[in-house]
Amino acid sequence: MLFVCFVLALSSNAQDKNKAIPLKIIFQTIEKQHHVIFNFIDSEINTISILAPKSNLSLNEKIKYLQKKTNLSFDNIDNEFITVFYKKKPELIKVCGYVFSKNEKIPIENANIHFNNGYNTITDKNGYFELQKQNSNEIVISYIGYTTQKIIFKDIQDKNCITLFLEQEIATLADITTNHYLTSGIVKTTDGTFEMKPKKLGILPGLIEADVLQAMQQIPGINSADESVASINVRGGTHDQNLFLWNGIKMYQTGHFFGLISAFNPNLAHTVSIYKNGSSAFYGESVSSVVDISSNPNDFEKNSFSAAINMINADIYSKFKINTKGFIEISARRSITDLVQTPTYQEYFNKAFQNTNIINNSNSINTNYSDDSSFFFYDTTLKYSQKIGQKNHLIFDFIVINDKINIFQSNLLNKLIQSEKNTLYQNNIGGNLSWKRFWNKTNSSILNVYSSSYELDAQQNKIETNQNVKQENEVLDIGIKIENLHKISSKFSFKNGYQFNEISTINLDVVNNPQFYRKTKNVLRSHAIIVEGKFNDSISKIRINSGLRLNYIEQFNTYIFEPRLQFNYGITNNINLEILGEYKSQNSFQVIDLQKDYFGIEKRRWILANSTSIPIQKSKQVAVSFSYTKNNWLLSIENFYKKVTGINSSGQGFQNQLEFIKINGEYTVIGTEIVLQKKVNHFISWISYTYNDNNYYFPKFEVPVFSNNFELDHAVSWAGIYEKENLKLALGSKWYSGRPGTSIQSDVLDISNPIIDYNLPNNNHLNSFLQVNFSTTYKWKDSKETQYRIGFSVLNLLNKQNEINEFYRVNTEQNTTEKVKTFALQRTPNVSFRVNF
Repeated sequence: MLFVCFVLALSSNAQDKNKAIPLKIIFQTIEKQHHVIFNFIDSEINTISILAPKSNLSLNEKIKYLQKKTNLSFDNIDNEFITVFYKKKPELIKVCGYVFSKNEKIPIENANIHFNNGYNTITDKNGYFELQKQNSNEIVISYIGYTTQKIIFKDIQDKNCITLFLEQEIATLADITTNHYLTSGIVKTTDGTFEMKPKKLGILPGLIEADVLQAMQQIPGINSADESVASINVRGGTHDQNLFLWNGIKMYQTGHFFGLISAFNPNLAHTVSIYKNGSSAFYGESVSSVVDISSNPNDFEKNSFSAAINMINADIYSKFKINTKGFIEISARRSITDLVQTPTYQEYFNKAFQNTNIINNSNSINTNYSDDSSFFFYDTTLKYSQKIGQKNHLIFDFIVINDKINIFQSNLLNKLIQSEKNTLYQNNIGGNLSWKRFWNKTNSSILNVYSSSYELDAQQNKIETNQNVKQENEVLDIGIKIENLHKISSKFSFKNGYQFNEISTINLDVVNNPQFYRKTKNVLRSHAIIVEGKFNDSISKIRINSGLRLNYIEQFNTYIFEPRLQFNYGITNNINLEILGEYKSQNSFQVIDLQKDYFGIEKRRWILANSTSIPIQKSKQVAVSFSYTKNNWLLSIENFYKKVTGINSSGQGFQNQLEFIKINGEYTVIGTEIVLQKKVNHFISWISYTYNDNNYYFPKFEVPVFSNNFELDHAVSWAGIYEKENLKLALGSKWYSGRPGTSIQSDVLDISNPIIDYNLPNNNHLNSFLQVNFSTTYKWKDSKETQYRIGFSVLNLLNKQNEINEFYRVNTEQNTTEKVKTFALQRTPNVSFRVNF
């Protein structure tokens, strides 16, 4: 009896499996299994029932099965949308199709479809349309807020239904800011961000490679008062007040050759986003700008390899697949200065080390002086990218930046040998593990776990006196960040997230004769909750990005609210209004204890706020700009206000009466930035002007208000660029008024008290700065499609002597003060050669 029941159950189960199922239910099953969407007309499939395809078949195999079992056609769109329709009989001469939004890939209902002779129809809720063919072969598809399309049909009766994608009309809004800013490869987006694509970067005066930190100084409001990428000032702020990120890792060292070369290999940076103001709430730890460098491409194109050499360094780059969904990207760059000392290296060396212990000692007029120095730098990066299934993407990034200089100096003076052996080492190592998860078509998450380690180490050994001096500055920054994206509609999206950071700093000073030891270690842990909403309406031409960041500092039990705003409105097709605003804070920054620290080369050291003598720095900014674009003309005018509180005088690089005073204060900047640009065929020319009024306020100082050390009252830049096919030429100049300086009352010192008697701080200015630069590149391919590129550049083409700093020091032998000046690069040529396989 049990056996009979068992057989009957099996028979019943087999009959259920062989039972025809409505086609609509089969579609629903496939949609859940393969994450696709079927678009169809109910009336066309309601009467169809067939056996379901086997569940272990692939998506394409199931579609082939359904085509075979039904009289239907299936159009698979990117494995996301599948349109279903009957094949039209030849005698039914009709035009049919489906209309989708290109960005969101959803059907567009009520789109207008019409022949140019007057016959028309509209799409249904599935985006489907059907129209009898007329004498005309041209139809027009239009929908408000989308770009109109024209389609020409030939032999339409032999064609299946077509699928059309309409683009949203956001091009007009984007063109207002311009998609060709200063040169090709730089765009200004509607959220106020400057985006740079180094691999697509055209050419800029004086640059033959896409040096990110040199190129960004062409943007108004961004400059370097001492011509160093390690001292970039954005709207009057110090370099450490900028947040530099490389693939989510905060970088504490940004330059090679102590600031003359960017530490970031231009072969890697696929996108560089620069925010002068109005940055996203997901960026913290900065009171000035944000420079976000990302080398995460969306897709793998092909295996590639390149190598290059110039008069300073050589580099290699390789990218190759390891499986169907994964690849590895490697780059390495090292200086050639230990092998050959080119004229370019000599000019860089003189610029980087002037007025330091290294150059000062070598300036001795004694003929018995000897100097043996070696300088070396390198950087290397590694990326591993792996897509896991359809919804997961894992990326690991690793970077190492290293600079080292060894100096051995000896001198025979009064029959006594005096010698020193000095070493300076600078290193930044970082890593980031990123996991991206696509939960569904409207929700995704990104998890980043990262670490950045920085070390600055100097050792001085005076051999004859047996005196050893050691100085160290170390930073360890570890953190985790979670970011969730929710697409609510075609116009609105929402982000939320959390970030945790632990930053520790160590500062060490050791002297053996006389004995001195000082070591300080500080740790700060912070938490941040972030919310951000974006609204983008292409019809009204309004774009709003508003966010809030709530920081909590554990050690101080302090909450800090940081609202952010980006507002963009296209007043007309040619005129655009932009408003940017933000509140930000910063817990880590650089200070200078003594100007001679670390041999005077890299004298800044990182420290942390303690909420008492060293407060948290806070900033607030607002900017309003108008831009006009028409017929390849661009005119942009931006007015801004910026205030930063909690600064310490030791972080501002004073070399006057405030050099040894540690007081807290603030600075305020009010300014205007203007750009006028014109593009004609292959030629583009632009001129920019920047004005800013930048003042300190130190309430505990006898003269509380005076000019900021980094104030440049007026700055003007001009460039003419020609790009056609393989040849690129650029000639440009930059001029700015001199930096503030402090004069003295008298050159003569009081013997009993040899102290320099200064006038009021920053009471005068240095001479103005003028530099003309030139660069050109040419590329070609051989029969094997190998690409070659050669470049030539000249910095300071007119060889003008530009003073960039001035200070006074005591001459104890003559009991007088002496003026010390620092100058920019002299005429500096460079040649590069690159080959891409």
